[in-house]
Amino acid sequence: MRPDQVTGPVTYHGEGPVWSSLWGGLRWVDMLAGDVLSLATDATITRRHVGRVAAAVRPRRRGGAVIGVERGFAVEDADGTLTHLPELWTDDSVRMNDGGCDPDGRFYCGSMAYDQRPGAGALYRLDPDRSVQVVLDGVTISNGLEWSPDGTRAYYNDTATQRVAVFDYDRGSGLTGRRPFVSIPLEAGRPDGLTVDADGGVWVALHKGGAVRRYTPDGVVDEVIELPTRMVTACTFGGPHLDTLFITTSREGLEAGDDPVAGSLFRAAVGVRGLPVREYAG
Repeated sequence: MRPDQVTGPVTYHGEGPVWSSLWGGLRWVDMLAGDVLSLATDATITRRHVGRVAAAVRPRRRGGAVIGVERGFAVEDADGTLTHLPELWTDDSVRMNDGGCDPDGRFYCGSMAYDQRPGAGALYRLDPDRSVQVVLDGVTISNGLEWSPDGTRAYYNDTATQRVAVFDYDRGSGLTGRRPFVSIPLEAGRPDGLTVDADGGVWVALHKGGAVRRYTPDGVVDEVIELPTRMVTACTFGGPHLDTLFITTSREGLEAGDDPVAGSLFRAAVGVRGLPVREYAG
């Protein structure tokens, strides 16, 4: 299966696509530019600069958004007012990366070192009262995170492991019982962002692999979307019926003229629906 190209190479490091009816469509981040992008129904793209890094974004139940920024979190009110919460660390060699919300309305965002040194990252949870918990430490490139349709399992990528992990989940215990879900050969690409469809299939973006793979709940590959760029970063379901897979890509590390469509947004009709985005309750 091959997708359609929606935009030109509008991002340096496109990541974290999210569809929300509260926003009227799709948002994604140009992470290292610190911008949140919005795609209007007429294909117009708007940008909002939120800081040095815009790592991940999710809608808030009361309107607006929660955003992972370079060293912590920011909240956007329904009127657009942006408030940066206190920084979680002072080491400027470490930044936030990808994230998502759990079924109980808590927002998670993971970190990594700019130089990708092993074990420098952690996974943080922002609770609705704006308190912050460390839920995993010693990770290298904290990446895609999403829950199963029934909310009892969570899938997670620490990219350097070349594995998609799965956790058990409940509100009181949080993420427990981490174990491998699938292992991905290095030659196939590096597991980056991920999403889960309404049937429980896990869609994994393969950075430097030029593809998105769907795994059944049993861990079997049953669909592959091939892209015209190797620099695939993340994916999400969107559209009025949540039946379109949107895919982001990156130009990070490329020379001018290399891989000319890298940094573009793509979409594919994949014959299955996604889940409504989980929102931050704070």
